[in-house]
Amino acid sequence: MAAHNNLGVFGENAAVEYLEKEGYTIRHRNWRKNHLELDIVAYKDGELVIVEVKTRTNTDYIQPQDAVNWQKIRRLVIASDAYIKHFGIDSPVRFDIITVVGEPTCFKVEHIINAFYPPMF
Repeated sequence: MAAHNNLGVFGENAAVEYLEKEGYTIRHRNWRKNHLELDIVAYKDGELVIVEVKTRTNTDYIQPQDAVNWQKIRRLVIASDAYIKHFGIDSPVRFDIITVVGEPTCFKVEHIINAFYPPMF
């Protein structure tokens, strides 16, 4: 596995650890259906939380959350819709981003709640 893929796995593990400490219940990690994928699907306080995780070693060139552009948001919303229909979920949905910056031994985790709202297509 490439080093950047390992970093992503470590970053997602750090994000899950953070969410669990904050009282979230993790429903799925890396949920896939066809070409759609959701990094983390969690639940807290009656709300389904779709979490996109962005891991970087540094922020010299771009902030991790800036990689979640309108195309990525569109794919996340479509994947979330498929997830909700697949599991028959009837609860509010929120979209968060967790940024993980640094090395696996010393990550800085930032949770951006309500990072974006689903656009109307």
